[in-house]
Amino acid sequence: MNMQGKKALILGIANKHSIAYGIARSLKEQGVELAISYAGPALAKRVHPIAEELGVDLVYECDLSKDYDIKNMISLLAEVWDSIDYIVHSVAFAPSADLNIPFHHTSRHGFLTAMDISVYSLLAVAREAEMLLHPGSSIITLSYYGAQKVVPNYGVMGIAKAALEATVRYLAYSMGEHGIRVNAISAGPIRTLSSSAIGGISQMQRRIEKSAPLSRNIEQEDIAKTALYLLSDLSSGVTGDILFVDAGISIMAY
Repeated sequence: MNMQGKKALILGIANKHSIAYGIARSLKEQGVELAISYAGPALAKRVHPIAEELGVDLVYECDLSKDYDIKNMISLLAEVWDSIDYIVHSVAFAPSADLNIPFHHTSRHGFLTAMDISVYSLLAVAREAEMLLHPGSSIITLSYYGAQKVVPNYGVMGIAKAALEATVRYLAYSMGEHGIRVNAISAGPIRTLSSSAIGGISQMQRRIEKSAPLSRNIEQEDIAKTALYLLSDLSSGVTGDILFVDAGISIMAY
């Protein structure tokens, strides 16, 4: 695996607990040049120190719910990069009022917001970045088992993740003729800024320790290693796939 000198756009770093941070750090260790985006001013004070730590000069504020912001970010990136080898999409959001409630109480606003930011943003970024992608480029996103089975308190985010996984398959098909691969990692629950909004995560982690084949929870590093595989040419024949990194809990019937 030779990733030296490759270029990666990382979407979704919020702090050092973020899955995207772990992936970015692993890519940096492999000699990959990074660009980072963050959602808005509230995250700037967290993200800029991380960028400094990782030696990243290309840091963009980008609201992924706005086409103009995405177009502007890619245009600015095109001024310094002639291509993008990897895109890491680790973005998910639903209004707090629409989480941890009975699913049938989900508001129209909450449903549309979750779909827009958690799902459509992947499509929007892929479309705008197409001019910089090339045969061999790889895109990954982050999903969760709640896309396929009911997870209490996950609600509308489970619907969004299901749509995200379908989007991965359709993007893999539509971009495949250009040699661009698209895959997802379905990660087991770890403590992040996003997951902290979901009630019951501690109970889920305790159940995984007792029931998963590996008898442990996953760590940031587990996901990052799998990301390196999916982004690199080691997975050159893999696209449209959802790869579980969850200590095996998804194979269990209880």
